[in-house]
Formats: sequence, C-alpha cells, structure tokens
Amino acid sequence: MKKISDIFNLKDKTISFEIFPPKTDQGKVSLEEALKEFALLEPDFISVTYGAGGSSREKTLFIARLIQERYNIPALHHFTCVTHTKQEISGILDHLKGLGICNILALRGDPPQENPDWTPGPDNFRYSSELVRLIRDDYGTFFSIGMAGFPDGHPLAPSKEFDAEVVQKKIEAGGQFVITQLFFDPMVYIDYVKRLRANRIMLRVIPGILPITNYESVVKFCKNCGASIPQKVHDIFAPIAGDKDKTLAAGIEFAVRQCRTLLAFGAPGLHFYTLNKLEPVSTILEKLNLRVKPVKKPLPSFKKLDGKTWG
Repeated sequence: MKKISDIFNLKDKTISFEIFPPKTDQGKVSLEEALKEFALLEPDFISVTYGAGGSSREKTLFIARLIQERYNIPALHHFTCVTHTKQEISGILDHLKGLGICNILALRGDPPQENPDWTPGPDNFRYSSELVRLIRDDYGTFFSIGMAGFPDGHPLAPSKEFDAEVVQKKIEAGGQFVITQLFFDPMVYIDYVKRLRANRIMLRVIPGILPITNYESVVKFCKNCGASIPQKVHDIFAPIAGDKDKTLAAGIEFAVRQCRTLLAFGAPGLHFYTLNKLEPVSTILEKLNLRVKPVKKPLPSFKKLDGKTWG
C-alpha cells in the first residue's frame, strides 16, 4: 500500500476524507454505504479516527483494513498515546506493520470519559512528539507519519508561537505532514501557514474542512475543541438554524467559497471531515470541479477479515 509521503511526491494537491468508527448498528450500515461511494470519488487517502484512550482501537483497525484491502485506498490510521504504555504502543505498531497499515496520524489524544483525570506515568508518553519519535526510531521509514495542526493554536498552548514550536519538535522527531483542525475563516489557515513558514516549517499543511450541516452542533463542537467561529458564520447560519434544507444549501456554498480561497492561496489539497456521510462533500467537490459525483453501483457488503466482521 502506498505511503502518503510517497503520494505527495506524485501530487501537488490531494483530496482526502476522515471517518469515524460508528457506535450503532445503523451507523455501521450507513458507513458501509458511504464508503462504497467515497471510494468512487477516488480519494488519495481516508483517515480513520481512534477513540479516546484507544476505545475504538479494534474498530479503527478493521475499517482501515477494509479501506485498503477492499478499495485499494491508503488508510491513515489515527493513533493516540494517552493511556497506552510504551510496551503496548510498540505491540500495536508491530501489529499495524504486519497488516500493511503504513500511514499513521500520531496524536496525544484525550483521556477516556470513564477516566478523565488520567495522568501519564513513567511508562507513558506525555506528548505526541514522543510517540512520533518512537515510531521513527523503532520502525525507520516503514510508516508515513502525520501530525495534527491547530490554526487557532492548541487549547493548551500558551501562545500561537509556542504552538508552532511544538510542530517543529514533532517534525524533528520524524513527522512528515500536518492535517489541521477545522476552521471557517481561510485567513486563520493562511496566518497559520505563514507562522509555520516563519519557523522554517516547510512541509505540507493540509486544511481540514468541516461542511456546516447543523449550526448548533458546530457551535457546541468548536466551543469544546477551541476552534474559533467567525461572526459571518453566525450571521449566515443562526437565522436558518431550524431549516435543515436551507442550512445544507448554505453550508455547501460556504464550504465551496472557503475551499476556493484556500486552493487559490496554495493549499496542498483538502481534507474533509465527512461525519461518515457522502453529502455534502460529494456536491462540494463537484462544484469545485475536483471530482464527479459518483453514480451508485451495487456492491457486496463488507467482507469478513480473519473470520471476523466489524463489531
């Protein structure tokens, strides 16, 4: 399977999606159908999130394998180090390598809900840069290693400048590209890239795009993760918050304008937070003339892997 770092050597711009392991049976069915159509859009890679404290580890791995083995699309396996011991991390990485999963988004992660006060001990990592260092030192160039970027600054960083210095530490440890947290003002991304460039950070910084389909949910999510919301988002979406159709239409147009500005600036692609749904991402890409909306084709259900179905 291709490493994402190798794809970058072939393409100036990439299109990629993020999905998450569903928690319900209906969610599994919906994701199964969405993945079939995502594959028809021929993304350069699909990332799969990793639950807090590794809570979705088995599901994340299963979906990553399906993406690669069924659709021949590189999977970017999220990997958090919170709650894992160093020995556990090495064991998981050995397993991923054995299964041909060669792309990792290395993250610190959040403690699980059942143990929100977890703190790292002597056999745990405190920072994602330590995880990056382990991957690179112990596995050489087998893994392509991505990092999270925070255009508004990490919530725990004392300043945006300090946050840029943290990115540099992760690069020095072996990180190869950045995928940003969501944002809605293109200037937030542009300023972030300029801030990184001022610190001599020249690698790819791929903007993370969340199309707005539910105004209240976006406001709540951004409040929890520290992402800013420009006033124009409130002005556009607050008056139509109760109308799903109007919100969807406005969300598509807003995302199209955002993406056009980013690509004109020179962004090396787009990474869409899909919420496990084909739409509105498919329509946005069609309006950007980046992908043709897929025609639904009958495909078999997810196959078993090693005698298991995803649970």
